[in-house]
Amino acid sequence: MARAAVSGRLGGRLLWLPARLTERRDESDNARTLVFDVPGWPGHLAGQHVDVRLTAEDGYSTQRSYSIGSASGDGERVELTVERVDDGEVSPYLVDDLAVGDLVELRGPVGGWFVWRPDVQREPVLLVGGGSGLVPLMAMIRTRRAAGSRVPFRLVYSLRGPASQLFVSDLRTDDPGLDKTFLYSRSAPERWPRPPGRITANDLTAAGWPPDFEPTCYVCGSTGFVETAAGLLVALGHDPGRIRTERFGPTG
Repeated sequence: MARAAVSGRLGGRLLWLPARLTERRDESDNARTLVFDVPGWPGHLAGQHVDVRLTAEDGYSTQRSYSIGSASGDGERVELTVERVDDGEVSPYLVDDLAVGDLVELRGPVGGWFVWRPDVQREPVLLVGGGSGLVPLMAMIRTRRAAGSRVPFRLVYSLRGPASQLFVSDLRTDDPGLDKTFLYSRSAPERWPRPPGRITANDLTAAGWPPDFEPTCYVCGSTGFVETAAGLLVALGHDPGRIRTERFGPTG
């Protein structure tokens, strides 16, 4: 997921590290997961992101920020899921042209607020993702799975249509204690019980946690989606201090 750069990091000074692409996976009609081997990677928490720098042969350089999709504790392996922005400068190259064996530079991990730690957080978790905003939430789901955590999770995933779904096979995995709800905003599968439309308070009431359960809520997606979903959660009585948001949008 491409995201707006947000200051903040855990630990000391961050350095640019060489990252070699070792695997590419199709995730949807216009998104790919890129798996990098990053020697010297210090490790990350679920929900953090990295800066990616590309440098052309003539010396021109550009960078973007992307959420990490892999679980914490994956060693020197970092997964980024990138959705193509047709008029973008970086995402079309990463999605269509970057080949296994190619090098980029990564700097990170960045971010200390929008994170989930299985060793210290025991309250219920509500994940609300719009489109590619699912990526850092998927890192939390994978981290929970890898840690064998019993913390109850609920995921509300809003996407345009079935062809846009990310992590199809991964989300089919049976994770005890993880409830998953899919909302389609433009086109739904045949006989889907909910008609297409934007996320509503009824959706969050039916698929989320009651406010008196005091869940930590993680909301990620476009600016409009995040503002709407977070506003609905507050209106439903959730403590604003327990709502953590991360948003993405165009760069430049």
